[in-house]
Amino acid sequence: METTQREELSSFLGVLPPVDFCCVYGSTLHPNNQDKSKMVDYILGVSDPMKWHSLNLKMNSDHYASWMVHLGGARLITNVADKVGVGVHFNPFVNWNDRKLKYGVVRMHDLVQDILDWNRFYLSGRLQKPVHMLVDNLDIEDVNSVNKRAAVSAALLLLPSKFTEEDLYAKICSLSYMGDLRMFFAEDTNKVNKIVKGQFDIFQSMYKPFIEECETKNLLRFSSAEASHTKLVQDSSLSATRSLVYSLPTSVRSLMGKSLGEKKFVSETGRVMGEVCIASREEAAKCMGNVMKRRVMVSSARQAVSGFLAAGAINATMYLSQKMRKAWNSRA
Repeated sequence: METTQREELSSFLGVLPPVDFCCVYGSTLHPNNQDKSKMVDYILGVSDPMKWHSLNLKMNSDHYASWMVHLGGARLITNVADKVGVGVHFNPFVNWNDRKLKYGVVRMHDLVQDILDWNRFYLSGRLQKPVHMLVDNLDIEDVNSVNKRAAVSAALLLLPSKFTEEDLYAKICSLSYMGDLRMFFAEDTNKVNKIVKGQFDIFQSMYKPFIEECETKNLLRFSSAEASHTKLVQDSSLSATRSLVYSLPTSVRSLMGKSLGEKKFVSETGRVMGEVCIASREEAAKCMGNVMKRRVMVSSARQAVSGFLAAGAINATMYLSQKMRKAWNSRA
């Protein structure tokens, strides 16, 4: 990201309470996209969402309103996000410096948990795609390496023995849309391909270390090199499949174990561990796909309801109508 663009996007943080983490994403940030009319999306990580929302309401609303009013509004926003949604409150249609912004606020603990364990697979899915980090006080970029490594394993399980480098990034990108209710009526059907093709070089730099790891473990090898159509071949044996499954987050493996069966063993540290019983690669891939579809479906549904309750029906309807217009245009 160019320095001027980074400074412009960071300037928005000056009118908000301090945050521990901030990243921006969205199609308007693609290197080949010059359209400034589209919305820029922010994710803000804070230690205490209720306190943060109270300060934000005080700074950016009626100065004569009482602190109790601000606290009450903050408590409502936080409770809806936590108990109805997936721990994230989004505020869309914010006007700033002639641009439209949307920001989502999440508790840092919840963000880290989702990155490491995919327990909601909401923001972890977003961070598997290119983002631009503006604030990273707790080194989330390093923590996110666990998330990206698991994304490679999940994508490889779902891919055939031979595929292209672009196929790999498209499969990684599609993980967070598996089962997403919006994909049926409110998203561009070509969204995944547009994301990958518009940011292919960034995907390459993001995932190069993890592809090299797979090469070192003899799970993957390059068979030819030709830009984005670089051919890759993966080991589809049962031992390789078990290795990929073992690299998935614990919550995913646990649900796979309930479906496929699980063998218990005691690790070197004395902990009782579970190993998913795998009879075939196809069975493992299908099971993992079903686990991810259900997880994404539940999270997307909960977040949609949370958006209507917390952001207000008008804002939520405006945002959904924009999404649906893009979806219908992509089908035309």
